[in-house]
Amino acid sequence: MPNAFASISFTDSVKAAQTRYGSRENNRRFELSDEPRNELGSFESEFIASRDSFYMATISENGWPYVQHRGGPPGFITVLDARTIGFADFKGNRQYISVGNINANARTSMILMDYPNRRRLKLWGIARIIHEEEDEPDTFARLAVSSYRARVERGMVIQVEAIEWNCPQHITPRYSEAEVDKVLQTLQEENRVLREQLRQQDQSSMPDR
Repeated sequence: MPNAFASISFTDSVKAAQTRYGSRENNRRFELSDEPRNELGSFESEFIASRDSFYMATISENGWPYVQHRGGPPGFITVLDARTIGFADFKGNRQYISVGNINANARTSMILMDYPNRRRLKLWGIARIIHEEEDEPDTFARLAVSSYRARVERGMVIQVEAIEWNCPQHITPRYSEAEVDKVLQTLQEENRVLREQLRQQDQSSMPDR
């Protein structure tokens, strides 16, 4: 089976651009690869399950692309199986652009970022929208995030068609408040231990009276 990433992305116009800029031969390796790259392994599943946000692209009926940020607590994206992910779609500004686009064209692509470790996963898929009472209550329940105080308006389920890891070039490390707090807690504990050691040294060096 050909590489799914190359099959989807390397259109004739993309190949022409690769030829013009001298990367066509290198990119042929993706096309000739025996690895289809259309399933989530354990590493991808763990990576996805630990994200607290991603960027999602859809296409409107007038042909314009639209990219939207989706966020929630870590783990709000659920890996349902090796070819399927889903997430709870929380109430936002109620423009419903992504939802409307998906109703017209189910194709979507996503970029999931790990800024501290400079990693990003690209994913292409076919999306569908589910509502708890109308569609798939069991699936909807798996996507629910009981610990997050936000209204879930719908669930989105995406059939994975291709995945690809990006190189870390040009990714600037960024850290969430929770990640910074974790580092600070470690430093604060190290500082407490050092201060205690210095206090004990000072006490032991004091002359007896």
